Amino acid sequence: MHKPENLQYWSMPADNVLKAYEAQREGLTDADASQRLKEYGENAIKAQKKNGPLLLFLSQFKNPIILILMVATSISAVTGDLYDSLIILAIILGSALLSFLQEYSASNAVEDLRSRVRIKSSVLRGGKDVEVFSNLIVPGDIVTLSAGSLIPADGLILACNDFFVNQSILTGESFPVEKRAQAVAEDAEVELRTNCVYMGTNVRSGTATILIIQTGAGTEFGKIAKQLTLRPPETEFERGVRHFGYLLTQIMLVLTLAVFAINVLFHKPAIDSLLFSVALAVGITPQLLPAIISITLSKGSRMMAKEGVIVRRLTSIENFGSMDVLCTDKTGTLTEGVVRLNGAVDVTGKDSDAVFRLAYLNATMQTGLANALDQAIVSHHTPDVGKVEKLGEIPYDFFRKRLSVIVMENKQRMMIVKGALSNVLEVCDTIDQNGDVGKLSADTSAAIQERFAAWSAQGIRVLGVARKTMPKKAQYTRNDEAGMTFTGFLLFFDPPKADVGKTIAELAKLGVKLKIITGDNKLVAQHIAQAVGLSVKNVLTGAEMGKMTDEALWRKIDSTDLFAEVDPNQKERIILALKKKRHVVGYMGDGINDAPALHAADVSISVNTAVDVAKEAADFVLMDSGLNVLKRGIELGRTTFANTLKYILITTSANFGNMFSMAGASLFMPFLPLLPKQILLINFLSDFPAVTIASDTVDAEEMKMPRRWDTAYIRKFMFTFGLISSVFDYLTFAVLLVGFHTPQELFQSSWFILSTLTELLTLLVMRTRRPFFKSRPAPLLLFSTIGVGLLTLLIPILPLEKVFNIIPIPLPLLLALLGIALLYIVATEVGKHFFFRTKKHRKRIRKAA
Repeated sequence: MHKPENLQYWSMPADNVLKAYEAQREGLTDADASQRLKEYGENAIKAQKKNGPLLLFLSQFKNPIILILMVATSISAVTGDLYDSLIILAIILGSALLSFLQEYSASNAVEDLRSRVRIKSSVLRGGKDVEVFSNLIVPGDIVTLSAGSLIPADGLILACNDFFVNQSILTGESFPVEKRAQAVAEDAEVELRTNCVYMGTNVRSGTATILIIQTGAGTEFGKIAKQLTLRPPETEFERGVRHFGYLLTQIMLVLTLAVFAINVLFHKPAIDSLLFSVALAVGITPQLLPAIISITLSKGSRMMAKEGVIVRRLTSIENFGSMDVLCTDKTGTLTEGVVRLNGAVDVTGKDSDAVFRLAYLNATMQTGLANALDQAIVSHHTPDVGKVEKLGEIPYDFFRKRLSVIVMENKQRMMIVKGALSNVLEVCDTIDQNGDVGKLSADTSAAIQERFAAWSAQGIRVLGVARKTMPKKAQYTRNDEAGMTFTGFLLFFDPPKADVGKTIAELAKLGVKLKIITGDNKLVAQHIAQAVGLSVKNVLTGAEMGKMTDEALWRKIDSTDLFAEVDPNQKERIILALKKKRHVVGYMGDGINDAPALHAADVSISVNTAVDVAKEAADFVLMDSGLNVLKRGIELGRTTFANTLKYILITTSANFGNMFSMAGASLFMPFLPLLPKQILLINFLSDFPAVTIASDTVDAEEMKMPRRWDTAYIRKFMFTFGLISSVFDYLTFAVLLVGFHTPQELFQSSWFILSTLTELLTLLVMRTRRPFFKSRPAPLLLFSTIGVGLLTLLIPILPLEKVFNIIPIPLPLLLALLGIALLYIVATEVGKHFFFRTKKHRKRIRKAA
């Protein structure tokens, strides 16, 4: 097929456009669709190009400190010290290679997990309605849309019914736009083409059949994709890492300039001083932090996938661990999610076949959003419906909360309305009582409300059914929903899950408070909450919220556990109010009405059976609904957070102490405490066990409460334990210079051995708030630490001795160094005891918002 160019399709009759695209209303054949897919390619915006192995490796050198070191090393090589320069460059390349291998492995591991959650569209192929992955849609395809559908490509509306589309992503218009299958002016702008739909927008209500015109980069969305592809909002963890990076940059800048200036002032060689000062700055930099974060997140996502949770946005895992409030609807989480029709009864409460038959016709003939209530009606039993013909439909939406179909039977036209009881009653003025139709009086309305309250208190969801004889009309609209006759009730029951009470209690132990946000009525929601053991102190309805200012809602939000009868915008308002009160908020939803709240939440969770727009908005997609899997997700999130924070605390405190000590020592010593290549070798060797922190075990008490990022706490930790490290460094200097009168090469060799060993021991001691012998590290961390420690002790007798200028150490001196290392561990343990016992610091590390 040759796709027409510059066709003003929005101004043409639909049949002419179909002909131009060589398409039929019954859809393309599979063979034709396959051929067009080859010709036009997949229906996808060209994604941001993923860094290949080479670019990922090169990105390891983007740190300006590393670049400065490489430039200084190159200058050193040119000025004559080629051998040492090559060694330094080899260490830098080795560190970059280690980080690259970890990041590359981590990034590849999550690609297949993301592909497990893909959006499908309903497409006509050869006259049959089939589900097709949206990226396989081609120009000329006929696609059917309903409420909740993401529109997969640009298209022309062939037919629609009460069709409203949210296209704010393209036009900025916050309210849904009504669409019609009518040609518009040739010069109409995109937002005025009411007979067209566009990729990336979503269906708010109603149904439509469209002809696909443009796919992929040719769509309106594709043309402005670069502007629309904005960086997702930072998570609190990402923001904390960025601020922490600023802190380290300030320290490195001051340290580097001060050490370089002072060494030059003392008439030491400028190039050597520059290499030394920059190597110190590299030493304090947690170079493996990107790799550690990538490893912990990818490992967390793989573990979550095993538990049935697909992670769509990796950085949200840390927010999962910080979450302290979880908001959810009751259906499918607190309840079994299998809705059953308990009965169809008349206004007196007696079983009524007539009421069920009306409900059955309404449920089977509606073509809008599929829902569990209609499925329950249809599966209950099949009545005799004779030769009933459908004439029209007014689809369900979340404002009217009712659905109407217009049918013809025995030459009589009738509208059947089914929906929320109050919304059905508001369009009724008469009532059918045992075949007698009379006025809907105040007394009758009161009796209806009494029955409704009694059923609701038992956890039964109640819908109303009404009917009305209709005249012949070309089109039926919402305005026809008036003057109805109330006919009866539909009673549904969704039983509470047997073990959900236990899960709620376990979430509470983890410091996560559960709040129910539902569109159901207050009494039903209260019954379900009580049935599962959820303590409800206060209930707030949508009507009550509508009368409250934002400030009033903020005051009530913490003490309210149940929000009932709320609309989609009110759900979002609740989430924003909780965030205003400094909570990290999770929201679990699966319907189109949940999309605003999912976008607003810190942690958005949906299920694989959710409508497209909800699934697309979610950070996490559950393959199975339920709260139990969320508990495991929270634990994994906290493990990820804890291990990432471990690496930052350990490396910065240990490195800061060592680097500060060496910077100070360089002021009064006639030679450098360590050669630049020795500083970098310490950094390189300690990286091997450090990278295994990503898979380390986490103490149980670290998992009990939500944790939040706190740069002030990290800074105080770094200075406190860095100072302890420096005290022992200067003790070591005294032992080496005064006690053993070591010459330059032996001093540097001794100091290298001790610095490496203490940094390795620090990994095991500082990884836990407990005494280190009461917390078992992961085997990989333990054995890699022991291995690198043994290698460090062997370096002086290996061929590497001459490469790094590290000579063998006499046994008495080696024993003295090991004694200092032992004293350092004891002092660090004592420091831990007082640091973590302090009420102020305990409050900081728990970070319960």
